[in-house]
Amino acid sequence: MRRTVTLPDPARSADGSAQDGHFRALENLYSCAPVNKLFESQLEIMEAGRARITFQTQERYFHAAGATHGTLYFKMLDDAAFYAANSLVSDRFLLTTGFNLHFTKPLRTGRVIAEGRWISGKRRVFIAEAHLMDEEGDEIGRGTGTFMRSHIALSGLDGYRQPGPSDDG
Repeated sequence: MRRTVTLPDPARSADGSAQDGHFRALENLYSCAPVNKLFESQLEIMEAGRARITFQTQERYFHAAGATHGTLYFKMLDDAAFYAANSLVSDRFLLTTGFNLHFTKPLRTGRVIAEGRWISGKRRVFIAEAHLMDEEGDEIGRGTGTFMRSHIALSGLDGYRQPGPSDDG
């Protein structure tokens, strides 16, 4: 039995506006996710296969020994890698199927950047990596994830709204 794989929508305008619309819609989807009310952060998709999340750590995210809990490391690394991969897919929502995380330095408070980068895969399974940098520019964590196409259409998700012709850019 043959399986049909839904490929990414290859349609792109010459000026990149379809791709930019997809990126802005993913950024909006991220900001609308209820979990991001708990972990305030900002997603920026710079180009296909690259995403950046900026956030502030606070004492409320600390574990008992006075540093940021690994939950926040995982969430931001997973999100940055995920959106780097999903920036390449304009029709379906990807799902995380696995993620390896490495802690390299304890994190206290301050501004942190998670940068994600797509590594491989363009059909069904995608691999992307991400790293966390603190205010001093030191790496505090890194991870690699695998992401798989789901049956969930991006267009059917609340929050995934591409800018229309009447929207001001």
